[in-house]
This record gives sequence, structure tokens and C-alpha cells, in this order.
Amino acid sequence: MSRAPLAVGVAGVGSLGQHHARHYASLPEARLVGVYDARPERAREIAGGLNTRAFDSLEQLLEAVEALSIVVPTSQHHAVAMAAISKGRHVLVEKPLAATIEEAEEVVAGARRAGLLVQTGHIERFNRAVRAAAPFIENPKYIESDRVAPFVIRGSDVAVTLDLMIHDLDLVRSLVKEPVADVRASGIGVVSKSVDIATARIEFASGAVANLTASRLARERVRKIRIFQPTGYLSLDLAAGTGEFLRLKKSALAKLAFGGTPDLASIIEEVKLEAPEGDALQLELAAFVKAVRGKEDPAVTGEDGLEALRLAFRVMQAMGDGGRGS
Repeated sequence: MSRAPLAVGVAGVGSLGQHHARHYASLPEARLVGVYDARPERAREIAGGLNTRAFDSLEQLLEAVEALSIVVPTSQHHAVAMAAISKGRHVLVEKPLAATIEEAEEVVAGARRAGLLVQTGHIERFNRAVRAAAPFIENPKYIESDRVAPFVIRGSDVAVTLDLMIHDLDLVRSLVKEPVADVRASGIGVVSKSVDIATARIEFASGAVANLTASRLARERVRKIRIFQPTGYLSLDLAAGTGEFLRLKKSALAKLAFGGTPDLASIIEEVKLEAPEGDALQLELAAFVKAVRGKEDPAVTGEDGLEALRLAFRVMQAMGDGGRGS
């Protein structure tokens, strides 16, 4: 196992990719070798601020690194990932893993054949609220999620299902851990050629249900998820990184057994949800570096990204005509 810092690069240093580069530059277990962007002036701007190199081509960057963050538009994920894999480079691919299921399957299969690691950038797995809630999540039966945001050009090349909802599709899959039995959905396009607002009902083999809403037509950003399970109710504000867990007090069962109408406050307790502070993207990149070095298992594998993508396409298929153009 190598002790030297991992030589990493970033392909695509736009609004999100610049932060990949910034965090790599600060990680002690990584060494930011350089960046590449289709806009040379942008690459030079970001590289200059981080005292690293702006490469003139993706090929040159791949020659110089051991691992690569891929933060280009979704339509280019497959091409860049396959180029990196062909050079023997490990990759972290921002969500969604690819623009189509077939492309995602090729990325996962190609990395597997080459013995390389693929991590998918489902950043909400590293959200402070999710990390704090994890010890208390047990057998979820009903999940509600709302994810809405103002419209921006970045990400609008794909449907909101792939742009925003896929975060929550990955989350509910990781929480319920069961096969999906049925999907119902609806969605429409308003300001783009793709679907801009969508709702989906995901039913799992056990009967657990998740209702998801995603929109890029809101005035303000909202990222909330509510989880109902036999042991209680969790409400998480992913934007704020906070949450609460409400459950029956141990003494409540006796009170309820004797009938009557006890005061709610007397039978319900709130469990404080706490997790260490930490920037979710920085934690995600640190996990990637450690996984490449063999220090821990990948947090969100390429297979995870592929399954989230498959579920997203099931959602779009369930929209019928509403999913066209996505």
C-alpha cells in the first residue's frame, strides 16, 4: 500500500469541478497534479488560484495522474471515464454516472475488467444530517423527499430526474436496501426540452414506499427527507445538515396499554441527531482517495451509481409521454 499522496486531477472545472480541485489541493493524502477544461482560459484561472497546472488536453492530464474526478457535462461522462479507464486510472464520476444505462454499464464493466475503482458522486451519502441519522435508521416503511431548486443552465441538458431526483433515488435505495417492485411517476417540461418537475412513487418488495418530488422551477432551494419506521420518525433537512428523531418513550407503551389519551409530550422523546462537522464534498473526495489506496471500501460504488441510474430511467419510463425528451 503506497504511502505517497495520490496523484489526482480534475476534468471539468466549472461551478462544481472547481470545488473538486480546491478540496484535492487541501487533502493531505492527495496531490492535485492539475486540471483540464474544454475552456483553456477557465482551466488556467482555476489552476492559477490553486498553484497547480492547467493541462492542454485530457490525454496529457491522464498521463500525469493516478486518479481523476470527472465533473464534465453528463453527456460526456462516458467518454471521459472510458478514456481514463483505458489509461488505467481510477475515477470518481459525478452523478449521474452516465447519460444512458448502456454507457454506465460500459463504465462499470470496463473498470471491473481493468481492476480499477469507480466511485459515483452521490454526495448526499456524506451529508451531515444523513450521517447523524444513520445509527437510528432501521427498517424504513415510508419515505417522503422534496428537492426543489431555481432553474440553472447547468444540469438542464438532462431531465430533472437525472439532475436532481437521482440524489434521492440513491438515498432511498441505500436506506431501504430491497428490490424495487413498482414505480409510478409523472412529470412535465416547462422551461427546457426535458422534464423540469417530477413526482415518483417507489414501492419496494417488502411494501415500503418512497414518494419523491423534484423540481428545478422553485424560487428557493429545499432538500428535505422524512423517514417513518416502526421505531419512530426522522425528519432531515439536508440543506441545513440538521434533523430530529422522534420515538416513543419506553414508558409510553405502559401508558397506552391502560387506555386514555396521554399528552403527546409525555410519550414522545426527541433524540438529538449529531455528526461531526465536515464539508460533504471534501468527505466524498477523501473517501475516494482512501478507497483507491485500499484503506476502506468505496462509499458509493460504480454499481451503486448504475442502479440509481436504472431506477431513474424506470421513473422516466413510468411518466409515459411526460418522460419524452429526457
